[in-house]
Amino acid sequence: MHPDVVVVGCGPVGALTANLLGARGVRTLVVERSTAPHQQPRAFSCDDEALRVYQQAGLRDEVARDMYAPPTVEYVDGAGRPFATIALDEIDFGLGSEPLHFFDQPRLEATLRAGFDRYPHVDLRLGVELTELAQDGDGVTVGLHDTRTGERSTIRARYVLGCDGARSTARTAAGIRLSGTSYEEPWLAVSGDVAPGGVRQPTTRFVCDWRRPAFVSPGAFGTHRLEFMLRDGETAAEMTRRETVDALVAPYVDPARFTVTRAIVYTFHQLVAERWRDGRVFLLGDAAHQMPPFLGQGLCSGLRDAANLTWKLALVLDGGADDTILDSYEAERRPHTEEMAVTSVRLGRVFLVRNRSAAALRDAALRAVQTVPRIRRFVRHFEFKPAPAVRRGLLAGGIGKGPVGVMFPQPSVMVAGRAAPCPLDDVLGTGFAVVGPAVGEATEAEWAGPPATFLRVLPAGAVPGPGDVVDVDGTLGAWFDRYRAGLAVLRPDRFVYGTSLAAGPPAWVRSPRRATPAGPPSPAPS
Repeated sequence: MHPDVVVVGCGPVGALTANLLGARGVRTLVVERSTAPHQQPRAFSCDDEALRVYQQAGLRDEVARDMYAPPTVEYVDGAGRPFATIALDEIDFGLGSEPLHFFDQPRLEATLRAGFDRYPHVDLRLGVELTELAQDGDGVTVGLHDTRTGERSTIRARYVLGCDGARSTARTAAGIRLSGTSYEEPWLAVSGDVAPGGVRQPTTRFVCDWRRPAFVSPGAFGTHRLEFMLRDGETAAEMTRRETVDALVAPYVDPARFTVTRAIVYTFHQLVAERWRDGRVFLLGDAAHQMPPFLGQGLCSGLRDAANLTWKLALVLDGGADDTILDSYEAERRPHTEEMAVTSVRLGRVFLVRNRSAAALRDAALRAVQTVPRIRRFVRHFEFKPAPAVRRGLLAGGIGKGPVGVMFPQPSVMVAGRAAPCPLDDVLGTGFAVVGPAVGEATEAEWAGPPATFLRVLPAGAVPGPGDVVDVDGTLGAWFDRYRAGLAVLRPDRFVYGTSLAAGPPAWVRSPRRATPAGPPSPAPS
């Protein structure tokens, strides 16, 4: 196979990227240095936006069934008394699932890799590492080394995507530097399996104890994740001893019923690559940006990268747009990523107070301000999390005004031929979509943009015909009423491109209008 794209790295971001490219018909080679799937539960959490990205790859159900959605997150003092609570079971950001999920990384990666089986044009090569890159005007020559046989080879591709983590070989080969801050506070991360009856504290908690801040939570499949900040003078060798681990986890799980699968000391970073594109080489995920873990957005940010870049690459490779549209990847993604990183740092400052008096003041202040209903709602309903938005890039006019650049909601809808409601994205296809109560027979004829799916929105109780969706709970009708719009043009990543066809075709479109089939990609084989 002569690939259009080489994806370097097959962790969650690389595997998801390859699935999204596969769903769009892009010939893809994935190279992964390891010879076996990763068995370490490193990444742990994702959000509702991440689930929507998995859905775009046709893998939402397979991924979600292996996850645990916690009902609440508590911030507690050293005595275990909550001073702030995020009520996750009360929150619906409108994207089609719960706002927080915990998963087991080895199972997640296995599911994503199984998704490759749907696509004969996606090839995974294990035990193969990138050694060099050489670009020219037509493509990239990629040097590869098979670590098992010692064989060295080269391959030509149109583009290379570096999804190979914080120590990215692709980033180094492209000569791209990182800048930012490495925090000196080391942490002990402990993951393990809990036997029945072994959980002593079942709530997801940030333990804001000035003596030793910690994070503890149940996870998927009877697992538990616990993280503890090290004190001055404590060493990794000391902290990873079984006796030390047992003493630390004892308030939360019974050490006798807790099988440790991973215990490692790490430090976290706030780093970003100086550029995310170098000609035909792009960086995604930790290769492009790293952030503190307090908002749980490290992996999620990498999945957003994949959702943003892959549809643009597919459009360029299909001849539907000029290569210059790929410059919008960093322009669109960097601001939101940096906002997430800054919010994570601010949350960490609340969490990591190391002075007894300052911690007491923090706890009292947060309890006091939450007596104000609006502030209590701001905390309880997780309103401090930056909303998904594109502020500049491949958008029609009106950016920053109304819905242009925001993520379109995903309610359940009724469609012809189905007995039960289904998520909206399941009928939007993999390309652009034009959706709304004003969509009619003339809309498709007037559309001069990229390949698109056209869906008319009908009110609850209506009988859908071909090309219709029934707004079961009124979410879509309320959205269109709020923005006084008759339709919305949605990008493949489900951000609103515009609310009118009158803006004309995007200047970057080359291909003539043609419709894409509605419906999701085929599910991964079981």
